[in-house]
Amino acid sequence: MHKQKFGKFLSVVLSIAMVLSLSATALAAGTGETHLTIIGTSDTHGNIWGYSYEDMKESTGDGLARVATYVNQVRSENPNTILVDAGDTIQGTIMTDDLYSKDTKDHPVPAALNYMGYDAWVLGNHEFNFGVDTLKSIIAQAKMPVLAANIKNADGSYFTGAGYTIVERGGVKVAIIGVDTPNIPRWDGTKQGVSDLTFEPMADAVAACIKDIGDKADVIMVSAHAGLSAEYSTDGADAAQTILDKCPEVDVLQLGHTHTTYINNDGAIPVGETKNNAGEVVRYDLTLNADKEITAATVETVSMKDVAPDQGLRDVPAIKAAQEKTVSFIQDNVLGHAAADFQPANEIKGLPEGRLQDTAVIDLIGTVQLENSGADVTAVALFKDTSDLKKGDLNYGNMFDIYKFPNVLYTVKVTGAEMKAYMEWAAACWNQWQPGDINISFNPDKPGYLHDHFIGLNYEVNLSKPAGERIENVTFKGQPLTDDMTLTLCVNDYRYTGLKNEGIISGEKEWESSASVRDMLVAYLAEHDPLGPKVDNNWKITGVDLQKDNPERAAYIEKINSGELATPYNKSINLNAPNNVIVNGVLFSAATAVDADGNTYYRLRDLATAFNGTTAQFRPVWLKSAAVDLNKPYTERALALPEQMPVQGTPFSLAISADGNSHLIDAILVQNVLGGNYYVTVEGINTLLGINAVETDGVLTLTADKADAGNGNAG
Repeated sequence: MHKQKFGKFLSVVLSIAMVLSLSATALAAGTGETHLTIIGTSDTHGNIWGYSYEDMKESTGDGLARVATYVNQVRSENPNTILVDAGDTIQGTIMTDDLYSKDTKDHPVPAALNYMGYDAWVLGNHEFNFGVDTLKSIIAQAKMPVLAANIKNADGSYFTGAGYTIVERGGVKVAIIGVDTPNIPRWDGTKQGVSDLTFEPMADAVAACIKDIGDKADVIMVSAHAGLSAEYSTDGADAAQTILDKCPEVDVLQLGHTHTTYINNDGAIPVGETKNNAGEVVRYDLTLNADKEITAATVETVSMKDVAPDQGLRDVPAIKAAQEKTVSFIQDNVLGHAAADFQPANEIKGLPEGRLQDTAVIDLIGTVQLENSGADVTAVALFKDTSDLKKGDLNYGNMFDIYKFPNVLYTVKVTGAEMKAYMEWAAACWNQWQPGDINISFNPDKPGYLHDHFIGLNYEVNLSKPAGERIENVTFKGQPLTDDMTLTLCVNDYRYTGLKNEGIISGEKEWESSASVRDMLVAYLAEHDPLGPKVDNNWKITGVDLQKDNPERAAYIEKINSGELATPYNKSINLNAPNNVIVNGVLFSAATAVDADGNTYYRLRDLATAFNGTTAQFRPVWLKSAAVDLNKPYTERALALPEQMPVQGTPFSLAISADGNSHLIDAILVQNVLGGNYYVTVEGINTLLGINAVETDGVLTLTADKADAGNGNAG
């Protein structure tokens, strides 16, 4: 087939990469070499124009119109350019979800893909949000191959008609294999036609395609609408890593689905992923010799910030008409009026009160869901932290702002025990409160769209307790909710399938709404204009003491609200912690030692924990003497802080190497039962890492750029 594998890939996120690629192209001429460029998009979510319909204004750094400009520029520099989309492409805006999901004729998304000359479009999970027949009608308008190698019809044939395609550029044949997360039935299993399809493990489908391709391609690329790590599977069926493990023939891997910037640094092949909404692309540059063996490769992400949109794309008749139709749909239709703002102001910048207390937005959606379903209880998540209805005119953009997904509603019978289990599942979205915490924070492993609040019950959430033990004093119509009671629960279609798959509820769907939740909100507004904010305060958080009268707390909050400190979103600020290291505004705690002159020394491994994820990151190692590896992530568990700080110590000159370069820095060695730890001064860490940290009143502060991006969780 090809090729030789090679060791370490360079990866950069630099605008000068285009210049470098030009040099490589020029050098390739006359040497028998071929330079290929592959541009990948993913999770564009219907953002064609570069426009926020809920805000009714153009964006400055996203949208396929900007990607088109960049692609045209790259193609002019290297005609051996390939363009691939990794899915979640037809859903995500008012244009796609509310207008063109109902009438797919002259759909703007395939019109954009056709105009840009995509070589392949790989399906994502959100492609199935509107049912199989709607998806098929949109696919039929695409001129490029639409790939989904692991999604099969009942007869075993490919759902889209193709699992891979082979593209030739500069005499090099590139096979592009497309796969999608097999978790689609978990979310859209009840949508029209989805239950008739089979969703296979991704690596198995890739292996089958590679066998079929044989020696017909020189390069194999896999475009996977999935993250590198497993999302739900225990066997890796939904993890792109299994593709690398089981299919060594793969030369290039594109990821999607997790809405995360990711670039590998050390892998055997280049792997990349972009954030959502066409705000960036992933770019691979490959050099092949005369024998069509890959001799060099780079992978980077390229931001679309301030890239001028391609007017040619915007002038495509189907796209121009769709934009005008959507804007008119919103701005020309005042649906009603808000008598006042619905959400309370955030006490702490970036911490949404809509996830910390009962608010009018949640109660409005819950009221609408109960009225339409006739259920006893319903659940609502604040999909967007900033969602609000502001006093004044309301249009469809405002409805989209408070409910961003095109969900319909289901009802299902649940027992009291199942209801409590569901409530505990939702309550795991908060972190456990610890004595000294001045704020409530959110579990980073549980995204906000999973954080349901419940209407129809009264209850308390005791955050002093661990997840699974937090829901207390639940009552229904004034009576305690017992395990054997039966309730009718109303949830959206996405949540229903998730709860069923996780075994939290067991009942079958009894009713399905004919309208989306957004359409229900529009109808409710028409009947209740002007709409006033109402809050019944049916739930509250207990078990916490945020010390709201403590001046030290007030000082921290002032620094957060002024931007001096980062929002403590996923980790609370704790007054009982030292909080003596600040990295890009985030507070960390390091064990410290002092010498006889009162100079402060910080435990080296604690600094490694704090600096991780920045360009100052380092990894302490022992190579018969003290050493650090620069720009290497530190993955060890954070050390426990000693009971007494600071410890007294005698400084000495520590010989320590950084990437082989030896340095002498002041240090203190603090012994413990496991050996010992080195503590260093600010001056010492600056010398070692080549940074400019500063110390003021015993607090070390560092501002540093982010390191090469890592992988994230799916969403």
